[in-house]
Amino acid sequence: MTTNAAAVPTVKLLIDGEFVESSTNEWKDIINPATQEVLARVPFATADEVDAAVASAQKAFQTWRKTSIGGRARIFLKYQQLIRENMKELAALLTAEQGKTLADAEGDVFRGLEVVEHASAIGNLQLGEMANNVAAGVDTYTLQQPLGVCAGITPFNFPAMIPLWMFPMAIATGNTFVLKPSEQDPMVTMRLVELALEAGIPAGVLNVVHGGKDVVNGICDHKDIKAVSFVGSTPVGTHVYNRSTQAGKRAQCMMGAKNHAIVMPDANKEQTLNALAGSAFGAAGQRCMALSVVVLVGESAEWIPELVAKAETLKVNAGHEAGTDVGPLISRAALERVNGFVETGVKEGATLHLDGRNPKVPGYEDGNFIGPTLFSGVTADMTIYKEEMFGPVLCVMTADSMDDAINVINANPNGNGTAVFTRSGAAARHFQEEIDVGQVGINVPIPVPVPLFSFTGSRGSKLGDLGPYGKQVVQFYTQTKTITARWFDENEVGATVNTTITLK
Repeated sequence: MTTNAAAVPTVKLLIDGEFVESSTNEWKDIINPATQEVLARVPFATADEVDAAVASAQKAFQTWRKTSIGGRARIFLKYQQLIRENMKELAALLTAEQGKTLADAEGDVFRGLEVVEHASAIGNLQLGEMANNVAAGVDTYTLQQPLGVCAGITPFNFPAMIPLWMFPMAIATGNTFVLKPSEQDPMVTMRLVELALEAGIPAGVLNVVHGGKDVVNGICDHKDIKAVSFVGSTPVGTHVYNRSTQAGKRAQCMMGAKNHAIVMPDANKEQTLNALAGSAFGAAGQRCMALSVVVLVGESAEWIPELVAKAETLKVNAGHEAGTDVGPLISRAALERVNGFVETGVKEGATLHLDGRNPKVPGYEDGNFIGPTLFSGVTADMTIYKEEMFGPVLCVMTADSMDDAINVINANPNGNGTAVFTRSGAAARHFQEEIDVGQVGINVPIPVPVPLFSFTGSRGSKLGDLGPYGKQVVQFYTQTKTITARWFDENEVGATVNTTITLK
């Protein structure tokens, strides 16, 4: 944390349609994780600034909620066009502050873009229901109406995708929004916000504040915020959910994970090895959907040397360099944490086949780099199994049968994602029926659904009933109003007094 003014840009707040300098005394440097260059300084907003952002959103809600569905949809049609036109710029900005490869950064933006496209179809999504003649001359119908001011708290690992999961759907359904991006890499988020205003989002409908725990608590506690969406670590997510729901808000929290893949002996070996390496080590393992554990069943346990060889082919370098497969971790603290887990794994008896610590990256000696790292002989009582390491570290376990492997996965407290690799339809169907995990891949290593469906993590990986995009999020951001109506003809004779509530 730094409080000294620096000759670098400052990240602004967005309040009532204006990008404004914070009056705070608390700032954080945004660091390029490959070079340690200070890119900008982000403010930790004051309580008054959070209040001002919420007040702006509350005022804007009075008119925005009455904006036609077509008017809202056209803004997001324009917005998706602007994102496409600026894709390269957005990816470069994301890579500089977060460390991802340029290809992965474009993927980050693109998966958010898919949700923006979905938001532009809001006219087909926000439909009520109607039943004609539920009683004589009586109709009943429902309206899906916006809640009011909603808020989102987003993580560092997907600074484009996850903000785009949140505010487009909230705003498209008629709400206004206060966004709190990660303080570690908010620059690409702010560029997306600029494009959103250019697309036509009115002043006050979208607001942005920055900060840490105090700002998060201010959002959770604020009496005028009706719903909070969160993606991030389990401890923070649990705190956000408990604090928000105690304050009477709706909350959805997508949290930590320990994602497993089962490999059956009949799996296509080359395709499976490629999938495991990409999903375990891509994005430097900094995905909540990364495969961090693979359970090799039966004879597939013999594949460990080939899996190690595949991991050794991946190139560690700065994200913007051509041919990079694994970029740096987000921060020095993250690097120290992951290195510590590797040391603990060795001490606890796991076999370290591939040690990615302290790789040589010419020209980027100060970067937060750790290469692909692979353990075998991992057991469920080891720290490297129990903790979410959030780095390019893969734990290999073995099992005698698919059911034994399923039991391992179902005993884990998390339920974000899982996968099975097999050529057997019967085995795949048995897996999908018996596994207790929200998102299941069959020969797909990272089974994140497209926005036509909903993100459905489960158990310890999710708090709240509804997912952050797709059909479920329309329910999350709206409240159902049920109307029962009866109309009389001008000359109709009134009925007798009826003291019951039954309609006939």
